[in-house]
Amino acid sequence: MKRTIAVVTSSRADYSHLYWPLRDLSQTGSVDLRIVALGPHLSPEFGHTVQEIEKDGFHIDARIECLLSSDSDVGMAKTIGVAVLGLADLFGRMRPDLLLLIADRYEILAPASVALALRIPIAHIEGGEISEGAIDDAVRNSLTMMSHIHFTSTHAARQRVLSMGEEEWRVHRAGAPSLDHLRRRTLLTREELESKLGTDLSTPPLLVAYHPVTLIRDTLAESDALFSALEALPDNILFCYPNADAGSRALIERSKSFLASRPRGAIFTNLDAITYWSLLRHVKILIGNSSSGIMETASFQLPTVNIGIRQQGRERARNVLDAAAEKTAILKATEIAASAEFRQSLADMTNPHGDGHASEKIVEVLTSVPLTPDLLLKRHAPLINAQDRAAKTSAR
Repeated sequence: MKRTIAVVTSSRADYSHLYWPLRDLSQTGSVDLRIVALGPHLSPEFGHTVQEIEKDGFHIDARIECLLSSDSDVGMAKTIGVAVLGLADLFGRMRPDLLLLIADRYEILAPASVALALRIPIAHIEGGEISEGAIDDAVRNSLTMMSHIHFTSTHAARQRVLSMGEEEWRVHRAGAPSLDHLRRRTLLTREELESKLGTDLSTPPLLVAYHPVTLIRDTLAESDALFSALEALPDNILFCYPNADAGSRALIERSKSFLASRPRGAIFTNLDAITYWSLLRHVKILIGNSSSGIMETASFQLPTVNIGIRQQGRERARNVLDAAAEKTAILKATEIAASAEFRQSLADMTNPHGDGHASEKIVEVLTSVPLTPDLLLKRHAPLINAQDRAAKTSAR
């Protein structure tokens, strides 16, 4: 008997992480895979990236329209509600044996909430991370508490999930599945990349991956420092579109306005996973506040300038230079990142977020975990006092 596994993807960002788990699940004879696309995937404004999923040969079983055409936190909150309504009907009919979710996007609270009400077990990828300057942090922890199987990117993240009371057999350190691209796919050459993007990469440009900071009321308050610093840099500058968060549309317009006054540069609405990874291999520095700058650039030993509070607390490799959201601090970090000495110091570094084998570990667990009542019945670890906890920590 096949087990039905539903997977929800909401944007280009999470799809690039889910690609290999989806590919491997689709080729497993014991799984009836159901793919649900919602939110930004269905928005022409954000690249209508559902087409990328179909181009990769996957069948979309359901499309849930829920993204409001607004640029506010109220719009974000309403998007969750609209998604819940659509998903309740869908999952009420589908009744999958497992629901696979990833990461920390606010709209992923919707499928998790529906699954909880319908007693559908949830498997969650990339719990246990920290990003103190975004609502993503609370979303991620909420998803962890609602989930029944966990796949973490790092060993420290696994320990953090365990510290939340989860049973050991439920928590697996798999690595970040986005890193599987580097091992399992062929990246584009510089010439292929230039042809596809229509930009000259003979002199490595700067790549900006910057998102609204959703934990503060003015989500673009830190962006003034970013653009002030960029104006002082002579480099060719490329921008990736931000996430569909409050302030994203204003941020897009500001990026376009910035490029209009410069002789070189470009902004990309959507970069598929292979194009994006290939670009990381050919840029000089990544600047911004994206989790990609923490989790993925380490695989290329790419110097990264991480700005402001959004990724505060996240585990990182030594290629990441943190800078306060101040022009002087950003320029200082960029100067260090551009130096030959700093680049050479990264030659032997490894990525703490995985080795490119995440998908096979995830699929192995999803296809073998017993679908019994015990999967839903979470027994939390007993409380221990501070003295016992300190003794256990010192023993390790």
